[in-house]
Amino acid sequence: MSVAFAGNSTPGSSREAGPLRVMVVDDSVVIRGLISRWIGAEHDMEVAASLRTGLEAVNQIERINPDVAVLDIEMPELDGISALPQLLAKKRDLVIIMASTLTRRNAEISFKALSLGAADYIPKPESTREASAADIFHHDLIQKIRHLGARLRRKAAVASPPLAPASPAPATRGPVVARPAASAAAPAVHAPSSSSPLSTRPFSTQAPRVLLIGSSTGGPQALMALVAELGPVIDRVPVLITQHMPPTFTTILAEHLARTSRKPAAEAVDGEPVKPGRIYLAPGGKHMRVVRSGADVAIALDDGPAVNFCKPAVDPLFTSAIDIWHGAILSVILTGMGSDGMRGGKDIVAAGGSVIAQDEASSVVWGMPGAAANAGICAAILPLNQIGARVNRLFAGDRS
Repeated sequence: MSVAFAGNSTPGSSREAGPLRVMVVDDSVVIRGLISRWIGAEHDMEVAASLRTGLEAVNQIERINPDVAVLDIEMPELDGISALPQLLAKKRDLVIIMASTLTRRNAEISFKALSLGAADYIPKPESTREASAADIFHHDLIQKIRHLGARLRRKAAVASPPLAPASPAPATRGPVVARPAASAAAPAVHAPSSSSPLSTRPFSTQAPRVLLIGSSTGGPQALMALVAELGPVIDRVPVLITQHMPPTFTTILAEHLARTSRKPAAEAVDGEPVKPGRIYLAPGGKHMRVVRSGADVAIALDDGPAVNFCKPAVDPLFTSAIDIWHGAILSVILTGMGSDGMRGGKDIVAAGGSVIAQDEASSVVWGMPGAAANAGICAAILPLNQIGARVNRLFAGDRS
């Protein structure tokens, strides 16, 4: 039986206070019940509705007015990919997280959903009886709801700032004095909306010999935009990417990266040589490192425990690269939850390399890049659409 609670605000807008309202849409009563219990146990979110089909969601979206929807892909009457654009047409700022089992078809549909406006995706375990798989699903889902919902509310607050209290009129009207402009020689800083300005450090004077990229939530879209601009760099050096993503999904992502960059891109294979002209993507479920193999550099995959709750994780790639390229490393940390990449980035900077972080405004979630920025290890904190150009200049010899 479907359960729904009507919202208190105007459809099409999101509340700026109170628990996040989550609509769960899945034809499995077991999954609906499981997710609803998890959400109900959190202090900052509540179940706005528990529905069986996409058609129910579309018909009731305006009455329910949720902040976030967890939307299954395979459902009767109206499946998730068909319901997605209809839901967004009725509530343009709805955060939609697609949920699906780990099949190639569902992975491809999830990527299509991202292009149609879904905020993220999450793989459902094949069986909720598998304790470890259910625990990971639980942790990841709650974090995605929390962080994506919080970003939605921050955007709404910026779009509609509270009115400032009226101040008494001055007795006399004096000249308007402009604030002094920042000096051209001042160090570059980045000031996110929620904290004080962040300082940056100079880029390494060493010419980079490899490009390392780490990303998570929002990463597939960001990676596609970035690699489309990196043709000259990919021709000169190897590009290694760790994106937090499960098996099968990384297979599809690698295919998308190859098409977008028009360069060879594939999931990395254990023992294969690392050469310029190729993009190596960490396969889902395995950490990717680089090691010496005689006079060459090779990929090393391992099935060890999760790092920073992730597998693959960014830190193992970053730290392993130092033994190979020392300080001749340029690393980029893109949008994502958590702090993965920050510790490895610190090690890269200590070895003489450089870190670029995506800025808060262009990130889906400013967790990973924000952690690096707040740690003071970044040489630049840039909008996504400026990172490619800066990377190209760095590899062309411009270290400014």
